Formats: sequence, C-alpha cells, structure tokens
Amino acid sequence: MTKEPAPRPAAPDRLPVWTVEERVVFPLALSTLAFPLQGGKALLEEAHASGDYMVICPAPKGGRVSTRTVGTVVLVLRLAPSDAAGVNLLLVQGVSRARLTLERRRGDVRFARVEPLPDSLDPAARLTATAQMRGVLQRLDQLSGGGRGIPPETREFLSTIEEPGRLADLVASQLDLSFERARRLLETPDVVERLSLLLSELSSEVEIQSLQDKLNRQTREEMDRRQKEYFLRQQLETIQAELSGGDGGDSGEAGYRKRLESLDCPPPVREVLEKEISRLSRFGPFSEELSHLRAFLDLVFDLPWGKTTQDVLDLSAAQKNLDRDHYGLKKVKDRILEYMAVCKLKGGHTGTLFCFVGPPGVGKTSLGRAIARTLGRKFVRMSLGGVRDEAEIRGHRRTYIGAMPGRIIQGIKNAGSMNPVFVLDEVDKMGSDWRGDPSSALLEALDPEQNREFVDHYLGFPFDLSRVMFIATANTLENIQPAFLDRLEILELPGYTEEEKLAIARRHLLAKQYVAQGLREDQVSLPDETLRLLIRRYTREAGVRNLDRAIEAVFRKVARGLAEGKTGPFEVDPKEIPRMLGVARFPEDFRLRRDLPGVATGLAWTETGGELLFVEVTATPGSNVLTLTGQMGEVMRESAQAAHTYIKEHLEEWGLDQKVLAKKDIHIHVPEGAIPKDGPSAGITIAVALLSTLTGRSVSRSLAFSGEITLRGEVLPVGGLREKLLAARRAGIRTAVLPFGNRPERRELPESIRRGMTLHYVKDVSEVFRLAFPGLRVGRAKRKKEAADTPPRKSKA
Repeated sequence: MTKEPAPRPAAPDRLPVWTVEERVVFPLALSTLAFPLQGGKALLEEAHASGDYMVICPAPKGGRVSTRTVGTVVLVLRLAPSDAAGVNLLLVQGVSRARLTLERRRGDVRFARVEPLPDSLDPAARLTATAQMRGVLQRLDQLSGGGRGIPPETREFLSTIEEPGRLADLVASQLDLSFERARRLLETPDVVERLSLLLSELSSEVEIQSLQDKLNRQTREEMDRRQKEYFLRQQLETIQAELSGGDGGDSGEAGYRKRLESLDCPPPVREVLEKEISRLSRFGPFSEELSHLRAFLDLVFDLPWGKTTQDVLDLSAAQKNLDRDHYGLKKVKDRILEYMAVCKLKGGHTGTLFCFVGPPGVGKTSLGRAIARTLGRKFVRMSLGGVRDEAEIRGHRRTYIGAMPGRIIQGIKNAGSMNPVFVLDEVDKMGSDWRGDPSSALLEALDPEQNREFVDHYLGFPFDLSRVMFIATANTLENIQPAFLDRLEILELPGYTEEEKLAIARRHLLAKQYVAQGLREDQVSLPDETLRLLIRRYTREAGVRNLDRAIEAVFRKVARGLAEGKTGPFEVDPKEIPRMLGVARFPEDFRLRRDLPGVATGLAWTETGGELLFVEVTATPGSNVLTLTGQMGEVMRESAQAAHTYIKEHLEEWGLDQKVLAKKDIHIHVPEGAIPKDGPSAGITIAVALLSTLTGRSVSRSLAFSGEITLRGEVLPVGGLREKLLAARRAGIRTAVLPFGNRPERRELPESIRRGMTLHYVKDVSEVFRLAFPGLRVGRAKRKKEAADTPPRKSKA
C-alpha cells in the first residue's frame, strides 16, 4: 500500500519579494521567468526556507514600487540551467493574490508582509459571471483561426473550468497584454469586474484580427490583379511583335544580347553568356531563379573586360611622389623603383607579389595607396582580418541561396579596371575552420603561374588576374601559411626613430591636423620640444598613429579656445601638455633609476615594436628548486633553464661553492605578469641576473642585453634588432650587448642608433659577464679543476 504524499503547508505571512519589471504572474498559472542568478542566490535560499514560496511584485520600468501594493504568491518549481545566451530560467506557479506591505531592505533580500486577497463574487451575480464566462470562451473561439489565438488543447481545458475567477486568471495569462492592463486585472479581486475587463480585451483582439484579415485579403487581391495585368501586357506585346514581323523575343533577352555584341570578353566567357542568356525565356516573370540569373548576368557585364589604365613609369617623378607621401623607408622605396624600372623595360607587370611587414602605424596600407597613385592605377583594398570562410575569396556557387562572388571579383568590378593595385590588408590575421582556409584559396589568385585562369565559384569560368598588382600587408610573419608565404617577397617596414617621428610630424601630421581641425599655421604652433614630449611620454609605438591622435587632441583644445573667443596665436609649450592631455601615459621608468643586485635589463620584440624586458632573480634558502614566473612561454622557460644550468656548472669560475647553490632555491621572475612573453633572446639577460644574485654585484641599468644562450655558453643571434635598439634608445640606454652573429645588421641600423649607442658584439657568455661585471675574474678553483681533468701525457720511448 503506497503512502500518500503529505500536503504542502500553506504559505507563511512573511515572504521574500522578487520585483519583476513589466511582467505580471497570475494565480494558478505556470510562468517561466528570466532569473538573474548572480545576486539572486540569496532570494532562492530565503524562498526555500519559506517552503519554496515567495512573492512576485510587478513593477513598471525602473523598478520603483510603493510599500503597499498587490502581488502574487508563487511556488518555486524549478531553476533551469543557463541557455546558450547565458540566461537562467525560473519556473514558478501562481498560488494566490496578496496585498503586500513591503519592509525596509536589510541585506540582499527584501521581505513583505502578505495579506491574502481572495476572489470576491456576490451570490446574486453568479448568473452574470456565468454569462461572462461563456462570452470569454466564444471570443477565444473567434481568435482560434488567427495568429493571436490559443492552442486547441488549452481551449479544451479552459472549457472544463467552473470557477469564474480561475478562468479569468488563466485566460489572462495566455494573452499578450500590456503591463498596465495585466496589472489592473491582477489588482481586481472582484470576479465580475475582472471578467468584464477581460471581455473588453478579448473584444479588442477580435477587432484587430478582423482588420488584419481584411488587409491580407486586399493585399492578395491586389497582387492577383497586378499579376493578371502583367500577363495581359506580355500577351499584348507578343501579338504586336507578331503583327509587326518581329521575333516576339523577350525584351530583356534582346537587351542582354545587344550588350553581348559590344562586350570585349574571351571566347569561353562569351559562350557561357550566350548559354545563360538563352535560359532567360525558360522562367516565369516572378520566378526566383530569373532574378538570380539576371543578377549573375549584370555582374558579368559590369566587369571591366578589356579596360586598363596606362602605367606611369617616370622614375624621377615616382621618387618625388614617394618621398612626398612617406618619410624614410629608403630600402622599400628603392625596391618599388626597381619594380617600376623592370616594368618599363619589360613593358608590363612582372608578377611580383610584395608583402609589407611591420608594426601598426608605420604606413603599410598608405604606402600601397601611394604606389597606386604613382603608377596611375586604380586602388582597391580588401581587409582580411578575421576572415575564415574560403567563399570570401572564391565566392559561393550559384546553387546556394544568396550566393555572391568573392571579394576579389567584387573589388575588380568596383575598380573598373583589370590592372588595379590590390592591397590585401592584414593577411596574418586570417583564420581557418570547417568552412575552408582562405590563405589556401589566395594561392590561386596570387601565384603568377595560376592567376591567369582564376576561377571564382560564382562566375564559373576563368578570369585573368595576371595584370593586377597584389600587395599584402602584415604585422608579423608567424601566422602566415608557409605555402602562401613562399610566394611573397617580404619588405620590412621597421619602426621609426624619434628623429624620424619628429620629421614625419613636421612634414605630414601637422599639415593634416591643421586642415582636419579648421586651423591655420599662424594660429597655433608646436615647437620641437613639445613634439618630443608627445613622442616620449604620451605615445610609445613603432609607428605614428598615436602621435597623430595626440596632436589632434592638442589642436582640438586650441580650436575650442578660439571658438570661445580667445585670441591667438598660440604656441603650445611642453608645460601646457599635461593640462591639455592629462598625466603622461608613459612616465620615466623608475626601474632605470638605480642599480640593484639580481636585476638585469633585456630587450624584447613585439608586434607593436621593441620593449624593455626586466628580469629579476632571487636566491632563498631551500633545496635547489628553480621557479619561473611572469607568464613565460615554453621557449623562454627553456632559455631560463639553460642559463641556470650554465651558471650552476661554472660556479667555481667566480669563486662560488657548489654546495652553497645546492641549499638555495632560485626564483626567476619577469615583471608585468599579465603580459605573455616568449622567445629565446632573453637567455643572456637571465644568465646575467642569475650571476648578479649569486655574487651580490649590481648590473648597470645603462646596459641592456639580447641574445640566446646555449648550454656551452655560446651566444646565438636573435631577430628584431632594430626595434629592440629603438626601445633601448627611447628609454635612455646607451650601451647594448648583442650576439656577434647580428653584427652584419649594423649597416642597416639608423644613423641615430649607430651614433648615439655603444654596441658590443659577443660570441660567448664569458664576454657578456666581463661587460656586465667589470671587476669579476676567473677564480683559481676553475684552473685547478681544468688541470685535474686533463689526462697526463704519455712519454715517448
């Protein structure tokens, strides 16, 4: 014999309150509400303590309610987990109306005194309520044929309800009522009045549905009339063409054939067009396939078949144009002039694929635009950052709904020329997923051996891209697919020195901002000291983009002063910059003010230019455990382990005992731990910091290091030398220790670095230590060990 479940106890007279904006929960109705789990856990705990009961208090937008109001006592049934949008759903069932007296909030949950508000029905009005119930059910039947009706099973259930108040609440919960009308129904305990309000709402819904049906019928009749008129006109045109001896063909087809006669396209393309044009007559006027076919034909006819621009190959004029638009970049400009010279001798495009690589803001995209202007070609730019779909390059096949050509074909169409300068921006930021690999799709478009017959999936026939000059840009080469990278000629655009930034600001940025801010040169001026302050303390970048923004901010302040009636001219002194732009974003690094044991200054390369990298090492009592912190990458951690092993093996060279190190734990930390760091170039920096800690000798902060270390103490070459030295010079460091393998690169360093810095090129770590610790010498223990390890020579008989 099964045991009957115990009845649920009645709701307490004091319950937690959940204020819900613009939502009303009716008694006896199931409701699903979006529940804020963060901050709502305390409310659920209090409800559980109250027998899973709580009060839902409806509130207008803004959430303000009076202390005396009407709400619904609900039973919490279930909290569903968050869905894809991260929203938690709370399932509740209304229990009864209640008059609430809200208490003052104490803590995270607000409570209210609950006074039941039962339904009020005069026995004399029982027949009136019954008539109203039948009226409600009749209007629900009238709504059942439209979009505003309720499901049949719900309607069948409602017909079994005999209590008028219960019927009114359940029907109200099924309707899409405004907040004010729903709250009015909730606050009406009188059953007859509530049913009267509900009948009024249902009557309005019936009238709205009737108007919608009428409008739909009129629209359908109008469409039928227009379609009939179209067919009659088509028949009339056919009859007139027959009477006049015409061929009776479709006017659209005749128009396309006329355009085809004057189109200068290859024979394979002409065959495809003739075939597609002949298909026009097979489709009805309202056929969706007809609109797709017309879109395809319009695109093909709009392509610039046979249209090219004449190249301007005057080298002296090109040199002046490039120098006028961009300062410095001598190596890149020389390569562009060499390309133009070959084109002049060859009489056409050489098929070279340039890739400009450099930090943000150094002028990669604008250089491509300058090349187009110098050659007299049209300019097209396609940003590939974040592109993951192969169809972005090759287009969609026309069998798909909403098919479009690839962005290369669209760019050629918009340029109106078959030989534009086409810049593929941010090729290092392309991705790949289940939709394909865009970089692999680009191989066909960029390879000179293949792009004569580039096939866009939307076109379906070969298209000649051999006369297009493609230029790619990237911040780094690490993320570019090897096969794609193999087809590119890399031209590096390094970061600018302080002198170059100053010259760029004088030549380009100031003139640009004078025009942009509506100022004249005689109204405001920025001396060199002010520009240097902006470069050093308010921008830290390889390019000049942030410098441009800083100058713009200064000019805006001046423009506001002039607009308010102040009289110029203004000369912005460096002392006024903090007032205009606020505190310097990059103050002088306090870590460069004094020398401390266990700290060494390294040089790092990033996508945005060079940076200083400080390495800190401490030794504490322990059991010879090596700890690495500071978000080091795998390669950098291996460099630290190699440096630690080298130092441990050669301790006796500096008069240190192996037993002392065996009782110490070594902790190597690279500050700014929120930034990931990786690469082998910090090897000698870590070795110097380690030896500094063990010997107690400080390393001069005017000395910076960069180089990879091996277990045998060799110093191997590293990359990003120019950017690293620019960062060192920007920080005031005048001496750097670099690998001997990087010595050939000194010819390509800016003159300001070669003049203003002392560069030491080393082959072995011992040379690094002699520069870092001038008074440190090899101890006797090492020489004794070498003598003991040397085997005795055998004498000859």
